[in-house]
Amino acid sequence: MHLSTPSPAGRPAPRTNLLRWPVLRRLARAPRGRLLLQIPLLLWALLVLYDGFTGPQVAPENIATVSVWLHYRGIVVLVLLLFGNLFCMACPFALPRSLAHRLSLRGWRWPRRLRNKWVAIGAFALLLLLYEWLDLWASPWLTAWVTVAYFVAAFALEALFEESAFCKYVCPLGSFNFLSSTISPMQITVQDSDICRTCPGKECVNGSAAVPGCGTLLFPPQLTSNMDCVFCLDCARACPYENVALVPRSPLAELSDPGAWPLRWDLGLLALVFAFAALSNAFGMAPPFYDLLERLGAMPIGLRLVLIFGALNLLLPAATGLGVAALSRAISGSRELLRHNFGRYAPTALPLAFAIWLAHYGFHFATGALALIPVMHAFLQDHGLALAGRPDWTMSAILPFSWLLPLQVIATLLGLAGSLYALDRRAGRTAAPPSRTALLPWAILWLLLAFAAIAIFSLPMEMRGTRFMD
Repeated sequence: MHLSTPSPAGRPAPRTNLLRWPVLRRLARAPRGRLLLQIPLLLWALLVLYDGFTGPQVAPENIATVSVWLHYRGIVVLVLLLFGNLFCMACPFALPRSLAHRLSLRGWRWPRRLRNKWVAIGAFALLLLLYEWLDLWASPWLTAWVTVAYFVAAFALEALFEESAFCKYVCPLGSFNFLSSTISPMQITVQDSDICRTCPGKECVNGSAAVPGCGTLLFPPQLTSNMDCVFCLDCARACPYENVALVPRSPLAELSDPGAWPLRWDLGLLALVFAFAALSNAFGMAPPFYDLLERLGAMPIGLRLVLIFGALNLLLPAATGLGVAALSRAISGSRELLRHNFGRYAPTALPLAFAIWLAHYGFHFATGALALIPVMHAFLQDHGLALAGRPDWTMSAILPFSWLLPLQVIATLLGLAGSLYALDRRAGRTAAPPSRTALLPWAILWLLLAFAAIAIFSLPMEMRGTRFMD
């Protein structure tokens, strides 16, 4: 983070506040500024619903499957890497929030025992399982129903609970974005912490007459992480002092800081699930996965997938993480709680994990980005807009195929370097830094994950949802 002299209270004051830039300042101060970003994605979601339910039920020819499972995933990882959590800022599923709040019956708080990431871990693993089990990528109709389910779930939880429980505790897409945004180059903070200390209304959290305040109940002067921040800028809109700042930072600043995250089991496991799921999602499109399915052929397909992805996405990260944390603690000779070692070092997987997701989703986007052009061409022709010629269904790739594996390897190795750097920095900033030997189990785990990713990327990959190489 770019810092100058400390504020009177001792908190460093940001040198650069992007919300002081004229365009961003107007967006941040406009009561309906977020709506300007949500409307385009709402229109896209409605188009997904319309074509998903009424259009051709062939994945490469339908807007729902091509745009959701190819373009959205490829674009969102690039945006998260370069700018931050802009999708959650513009999320159309958050649009029912105001209406839901008006219909709130009791304004319940989310149950205290569920104010953690355990439900989010289950929801994330469940979505990945359903993606494989139901072949969501191949079904426009089911893709449209998933979109409906998101709208309904977001509306229902907003209507029942005070805070944005769906975004913070449930949404699988939100979990993906929150974890990815921990290496994003932007973060919300404040210009002067003394202003926040003496502010009587705390409108950034509590809201004002015109703006609802932070839906996930984050207090800007206390923010040390992008986790749970949807970048909606409602805190900036509600602040009567224009004290909220959007500042650039080093992409590894958060994950290098051992105090950025609470040392909790659920947060550490969420990071590991995110990392292992990056591998399993790519593995599910490679030949060895189908060989494994055949070996379990006596079982129903659903049970086979539950066993495989339950093991890869939940059991393996939990068992491996606990084993590595126990070994690290034993080597260091420390008497710290196992939870502390686990919670401190498991999040350092995130640079590598994000790099694997980027390499995988980037591969599919690079091989199919142009596929949306003939899909839109056919859609417009089917609805009475006479465009010249027929759709060119051969349009697909934007990069030569021979470039992709080297790019995937480079991305994975850069992510590995980021994880090893964050691991070393977190250890060095603790009160009693452990020996480098004590970090070796975690470092070996990240090396093995990187090697596994490169091995999977080297295999033939199923080209889902496009006509590329058919």
